[in-house]
Amino acid sequence: MQHNADKLADWLLSSLELKSTVFHVGQYCGTWQASTAGRQRASFHVVLHGDCWLHLPAAAERHAHSLHLSHGDAVFLLRDMPHCLSPDPRPPASGHESARFGTMSPLLAAPADSSTGMNANSSSVGIACGFFEFSSALDDMLLSLLPDFIVARRNHPSLDGARAIFDLIRAEALRDAPMPSPVIARLTDLLFVYALRSLGARDEVAPCFWSLMRRPEFAPLVTAIIEAPAERWTTETMAHFVHMSRARFCKQFVDISGQPPAQFVTLIRMKLAAAMLRSGARTPDAAERVGYQSESAFSQAFKRVTGIQPGAWRRASIAHDSGNLQVSADATSSAALH
Repeated sequence: MQHNADKLADWLLSSLELKSTVFHVGQYCGTWQASTAGRQRASFHVVLHGDCWLHLPAAAERHAHSLHLSHGDAVFLLRDMPHCLSPDPRPPASGHESARFGTMSPLLAAPADSSTGMNANSSSVGIACGFFEFSSALDDMLLSLLPDFIVARRNHPSLDGARAIFDLIRAEALRDAPMPSPVIARLTDLLFVYALRSLGARDEVAPCFWSLMRRPEFAPLVTAIIEAPAERWTTETMAHFVHMSRARFCKQFVDISGQPPAQFVTLIRMKLAAAMLRSGARTPDAAERVGYQSESAFSQAFKRVTGIQPGAWRRASIAHDSGNLQVSADATSSAALH
């Protein structure tokens, strides 16, 4: 199952152009409440030392959560949503979930206890907060395949490699500089990759794509759809694949993933087609390779999911890539002059 989760993480990230920016780095003492809500952007929080609580009010498909966070833990909020961090295990009063109070002071490089990761001042909590975005036009589609928040635990077995990333983040955060180090944002991008990997073992995951990967009866089906998108993936063939009746399959699929099977297959196919178009494939070729005999039907489905026609997507993607190559070339040329 973990192999499937890793494979699917790589597949999903292949089209995500993740870019993080650091909002602030520092520490709180005493009574405080911090939040990045209300800015219409996805965000993250990394606990650099000490511990605190993440409070998330109830939503349509999620119970209220109050999660304890320790040094090295990170939370990624994939959508702008009410939330806060605080030292209090009790959630704030209704309507005050995203309030902010308390003063963040500079992060101190006090000696740390190797077992707890806490500074000499154990009442302080060090935090790096920021925002991230996915510049792909398929953002909404891809994010619909994930839960609305991900918590990456430093001590989780699948995050062994992420511990070194956290140590680097903390080292950068402790630099004596007027502005947060831009390296923190790049390291946070890597931490997000590990966070996806840790999803496979979460006890509580809201209905989403990743929930399917936790079920041994559904994980092979998801992999098969991705590897052979042109197959005739009807509800009946998918139900037969997992050895279920049509009615039982549909109910379990919706309960686990939060969307009907046909919509899920369309999302997978459009993501794959978008990658082909970006590589320069013609619209008829991309349509056929993801299972559409009619170019018109494919174009309608592609626009319904992405908001633009396949040809426009291909031209915009090629122009975007060319622009990035030019920027890279300019930077290389500039670096050679200094």
